[in-house]
Amino acid sequence: MDAFIYDAIRTPRGKARPDGGLAALTPAALVANLTDALRDRRDDRLDRIGALYLGCVTQAEDQGGHIALASKFAAGLPDSCVAHSLNNYCASGLSAIGHAVAKVVSGQEAAVLAGGVEMMSRAPFLSDRAAYYSAEDLPPRQRFVPPVLAADRLAYAEAIGRDELDACALVSQHRAAASDLDPALQASRIAAGSLAGEECIRPGTTREGLAAMPAAFGALQQAHISALEGTTFEPLHTLAHAPPVCDGAGLAVIATEGFGAAPRARVVAYAESGGDPAASLTAGLLAMDKALARADLSLDAMDRIEFMEAFAVTIAKFMRDRTPDPVRVNVSGGHLAKGHPMGATGAILTSTLLDALDACEGRYGLVVATGAMGIGAAMVVERIAR
Repeated sequence: MDAFIYDAIRTPRGKARPDGGLAALTPAALVANLTDALRDRRDDRLDRIGALYLGCVTQAEDQGGHIALASKFAAGLPDSCVAHSLNNYCASGLSAIGHAVAKVVSGQEAAVLAGGVEMMSRAPFLSDRAAYYSAEDLPPRQRFVPPVLAADRLAYAEAIGRDELDACALVSQHRAAASDLDPALQASRIAAGSLAGEECIRPGTTREGLAAMPAAFGALQQAHISALEGTTFEPLHTLAHAPPVCDGAGLAVIATEGFGAAPRARVVAYAESGGDPAASLTAGLLAMDKALARADLSLDAMDRIEFMEAFAVTIAKFMRDRTPDPVRVNVSGGHLAKGHPMGATGAILTSTLLDALDACEGRYGLVVATGAMGIGAAMVVERIAR
């Protein structure tokens, strides 16, 4: 049995601060806003949705207490709808979609709503205060290393230099600015609160400006020296090489054939992978390889690719090692420009991918999400021409 994506929509990304464009909304209200938009966009009878899978990393404060359940109530989904809150770090939104695909393919559900939400203005990163973040009773390679520090460590291990990081940030910013008002590339972006467009883009970014920025995360090395087993390295990532903290959400309708109006895409393959926690931020590549193998397709067969810019080093490594056609990768910019609402990222990228495929009338697309400490997910889709 095949699983189809009937629609995939997203909010713009708002700055994670009290006056940010989405900050006045609660996370559950943000999800409800997208659910209302799905009702308006399609005749898919959301009263037939059997489950809601919602990714969210920081499940505390306004995002605590089972955010998927709170969102189900806010969205007016039926009482019979099952709700699951899911934390798989920055792959959470894509993992939620993968779980929905598995439910549909196995015949357990005919239709599932899946995606993610993260409002970092209301629940800042690490505000759940998990004991794991500071645990020292684990082997060093298993101890939590903040993603920004992991990015510098990865750049050191992979011999990726400052020029490469700057080049990735510049491309992301320029493409994001150019695409923000492109109706085709933003066809599935839904206004929310006071926000209709991306709030974090810096359209005036220049190569010279990037080169002048200082490294921002070197002080973290000493604080985590035991987890790094005494290794030190030159800090490289600046604030421009890190995705802005922000608010956002994304949702997709995953269902069997014959559910409502014509679907937008067929899920060809989905895969997740664990990875070496000491090579943090690289497991997305492993998941990508698994998904492509399951699809029996090559990277070259992908007409559009949404590769999560989990710091500039990850996209730099992908472009260098796998040499995809750059014209097909992150055509509307990426996280370095638009921001990273952690639990929502995979769902937002899925929606962005479908818009990009529609715009170029392509056939196959790939979305890749990667998280800290060895977490990765990837999905291959086939666009259905309409």
